[in-house]
Amino acid sequence: MHRRTFLGTVACSLLVAPLAAEAQPAGTVYRIGYLSAGSGTSNPRILEAFRQGLRELGWVEGQNIAIEYRWAESRFDRLPDLAADLIRLKVDVIVAAPTPAALAAKNATGTVSIVGISLTHPVELGLVASLARPGGNVTGVSYSVGADIFGKDLELLKEVVPRVRRVAVLSNPDSPARPLTIRNVEDAARALGLQLRLLEARGPEGFEGAFATMAKERVGALLVVQDPAFIPQRARLVDLATRNRLPSIFTQREDAEAGGLMSYGPSLSDLYRRAGTYVDKILKGAKPADLPVQQPEKFELVINLKTAKALGLTIPPSLLQRADQVIEW
Repeated sequence: MHRRTFLGTVACSLLVAPLAAEAQPAGTVYRIGYLSAGSGTSNPRILEAFRQGLRELGWVEGQNIAIEYRWAESRFDRLPDLAADLIRLKVDVIVAAPTPAALAAKNATGTVSIVGISLTHPVELGLVASLARPGGNVTGVSYSVGADIFGKDLELLKEVVPRVRRVAVLSNPDSPARPLTIRNVEDAARALGLQLRLLEARGPEGFEGAFATMAKERVGALLVVQDPAFIPQRARLVDLATRNRLPSIFTQREDAEAGGLMSYGPSLSDLYRRAGTYVDKILKGAKPADLPVQQPEKFELVINLKTAKALGLTIPPSLLQRADQVIEW
């Protein structure tokens, strides 16, 4: 579907979606289930962005909503039980982030409304029938639905390291979206004339082996496909990349802030804040089936000049001018 056609469909659908149902009974406190594949301490910024999105619409935790938090701590096998627990609590809506949590929630219920955040390949993985018309009990905000983001990541690496020919791609094999994501990365690399070295790690226990392979095979740069299991280990990941003198690009700004060379991707804070809009609509009577899956609107490029200096790299001035944030300390 062409971008203009899709955006037009989304706009029309949003206009016809109920803006507000009849006023809710005074004193009603709605219960929101928050299901995360990650940890409650790994990225407090995005959780606060979600709460902010709700507050902007009049929903205040402890007043008219109660939020039941469930954290899988990067163990995907815990998600089904955590989702079932939220169903037993009879929550009014489940917020699930990212894709593994949304899949667990969908498998747990076909009736409770689900708002997924940072969804990857939601159609291909069966979360929704289509982006414009989800058709079931799941909707939300997507992280990506194609190769564009990963193509941009690889383009940025080539701008910084023009002679790079071989790029390592580190990902978690347990991620349900991994096969589709890797296919997109491969398509993007082929268009740019790059060779990929695909490496896997389920967590920190796999990092050393992956980086040893990168060093042995002398890859020229690194793309890290973000995963809940990697987030608590971002300091170790960026340290390994720097010690192995690998120009690296990540997908979350926090990784560049932690010492990664660059990050590029959708603003997670924006995605989480916008998810509050759909929670608001659902609590007021809208159905997920009628709420199109939203695509990212705000993207962030962050460059760490301190890391570039440590790697002996000069960042092109044109790239610095396009950056949303340049870290110099």
